[in-house]
Amino acid sequence: MEDYEVYTLPNGIRIAHKQMPHTQIAHCGIMLDIGSRDEQPQQQGLAHFWEHMAFKGTEKRKSYHIITRLENIGGELNAYTTKEKVCFHASVLDAHFEKATELLADITFHSIFPEKQIERERGVILEEMAMYYDSPEDAIQDDFDELVFPNHALGGNILGTTETVSSFRREDLQRFIAENYDTSRIVFASVSKLPFKQVVKIAEKYFRDVPAQHSARQRKKPTDYVPRQTRVERPITQAQCAIGRPAYGLTDPRRLPFFMLVNLLGGPGMNSRLNLNLREKYGLVYSIDASYTPYLDTGFLGIYFGTDPKKVDKAQSLIGKELKRLREQPLTTLQLHQTKEQLIGQLAMAEESNNSFMLMMAKSLLDIDRVEALNDIFNDIKSVTAGHLQSLAQEIFDESQFSSLTFIPEK
Repeated sequence: MEDYEVYTLPNGIRIAHKQMPHTQIAHCGIMLDIGSRDEQPQQQGLAHFWEHMAFKGTEKRKSYHIITRLENIGGELNAYTTKEKVCFHASVLDAHFEKATELLADITFHSIFPEKQIERERGVILEEMAMYYDSPEDAIQDDFDELVFPNHALGGNILGTTETVSSFRREDLQRFIAENYDTSRIVFASVSKLPFKQVVKIAEKYFRDVPAQHSARQRKKPTDYVPRQTRVERPITQAQCAIGRPAYGLTDPRRLPFFMLVNLLGGPGMNSRLNLNLREKYGLVYSIDASYTPYLDTGFLGIYFGTDPKKVDKAQSLIGKELKRLREQPLTTLQLHQTKEQLIGQLAMAEESNNSFMLMMAKSLLDIDRVEALNDIFNDIKSVTAGHLQSLAQEIFDESQFSSLTFIPEK
């Protein structure tokens, strides 16, 4: 990404801005380097609980005033939790940028977690969990995380468990935040037509008085992976399958070429090898995808699909053939060119979303302390060779190191 600017406040919070002259919408967000992987076993689901409770009351606002503050002016306020991040973000007309910034600062740094709201939101999250588990194509992904990262917080469900969510109290939220909160690991990012100096002036107004704080937290790297194959009976009519293993972390130089390889195998394009084979040629699945998620110190490769229970073995066999093909046959010059062009096009189109751009900017600063220029990424993609991709396939697409989880209908 070009032309972004960063300013660091004395308390360590970074302000990152990308000026886009031809838009009337301002996107902004506060991202904290805290996620579900930072939870202790008895805290599972607490980061997500915090995300919900941030909207339920601050020192000067009640829940109603939080949720209507931007809605009443046509804006949007939202939040999400991942394994490594919590983010609160908003989109408004640029004339209301300061209102959005002030509200984000209020819910992030001045929430009071009212006890009555905790009890109410506990029920909401338990319903969210019930809805989630009723969707086997979603539930299998979390259960598969646990299979690949056993006895580690990366394998835990971001939503938590019924037992942990039922136990949370106000002091649990306060303790979790105090243990993990680090102002040097917080980024306020924005994309709008406003000049950088104006953004910094507004951000300073609401963030400069946040007390500096540093956390001694040390994230533990998963180390005890062992391939496992598991089948579980569920009250479903279609079998759901997950196949995968650990992969490269965020700072590994093989991350980008491996992402290209996974995109070729089972990315969002209808021309992915898995889609062309399992859906278009054999009609075994409605959808199938392969995804690669890099974390701070490890990564995760997952292949997901649903099919008729009688066709599971056939589908898995075809997936194995595609993995073997990538291990044994280097891409032709034309195939390599098309693979590169497809990924470059996908990344260029993703940049068209200013909101996604803003969130990416914050995450990149937290993860790698910089925002990579799109042209540099394109040049890195263009430099990848067929031999490089084949060597990655030989290393990671080793099926003896794959785990699998299958939900099959109850007999």
